[in-house]
Amino acid sequence: MRVRVFYHDKCFDGASSAALFSRFYRERVRSDVDFVFSGLLHRAGALFDEKQFDGDENAIVDFKYSSSPNITWWFDHHESAFLSAADAAHFEQDQSNRKFYDPAFKSCTSFIAMVAKERFGFDPHPVSELVQWTDIVDGAMYEDAKSAVEMKAPAMKLTMAIEAASERDFVKKLIPLLAYNPLARILEEPFVAAVLPPLLERHQGSVDILRQRTEEKDGTIFFDITDLDLEGYNKFIPYYLHPDSIYSIGVSKSSFRVKVSVGSNPWSKREPTVNLARVCERYGGGGHARVGAISFDVTQSDAAHQAALEIVEELRASVRQQS
Repeated sequence: MRVRVFYHDKCFDGASSAALFSRFYRERVRSDVDFVFSGLLHRAGALFDEKQFDGDENAIVDFKYSSSPNITWWFDHHESAFLSAADAAHFEQDQSNRKFYDPAFKSCTSFIAMVAKERFGFDPHPVSELVQWTDIVDGAMYEDAKSAVEMKAPAMKLTMAIEAASERDFVKKLIPLLAYNPLARILEEPFVAAVLPPLLERHQGSVDILRQRTEEKDGTIFFDITDLDLEGYNKFIPYYLHPDSIYSIGVSKSSFRVKVSVGSNPWSKREPTVNLARVCERYGGGGHARVGAISFDVTQSDAAHQAALEIVEELRASVRQQS
């Protein structure tokens, strides 16, 4: 039995969701199974390649919905979970008891743990550390920006490695370990321990770069790092540098996309009033009410910058109206 699990790549919650799903499936669905893990990234154009849905079962976790009949399991918690109204209607009509959605959950991992326990009798206690930390990481539930940027906890170091490691199969090798090991022990794995020192050094450098590049006005930060290889930067650095901010908009570039990241300060004394998922959806992106992103083709740098500047002005205007 071969089960292919598609997960949100370069994301701690995505990797953890794949790990928890595979453990749940092995314990409560069938044990004679081989898992194949495939990362998915938001990009301009088609998100799915139907030819990859080649498992005896195919699951998608922490990523958008696909109406393909070959997708047999789906879990997500993003507000922008559906690419179209037709996809949303397809999900609503599904009778399989294998596809689940709830945007109220901080992380997809905690959502899978709840569903697996209540619907299938899975015991989530052995993965409680993983569930707790995915809520903290994906829900930005750190005590303060300093703790989010200093990254002392094992989960924070793993998040950094997942988001920034360049080795193609790094996350795929990590997922089976996340399902069955304490996070601190995973840091000791040779292939993990090897990448941490250079990534921590890169992280410290990114703090200095963003100190130079970020500009705050009307409670809204803007920065452009498309000329640098920094897409996997720590998303809390802007709030660490500008603690009085409410929103942050950054433009970054990788080999396959230009990304506009839109977020809100979890520690702001002023409550964000704009639903950022809805803002990003207007440009073909999505996310959550408090954090979202838009992916443009790598050739559409001008369009990405135009969208970013429009969002910056919209959010700055909303802050001025609050004042």
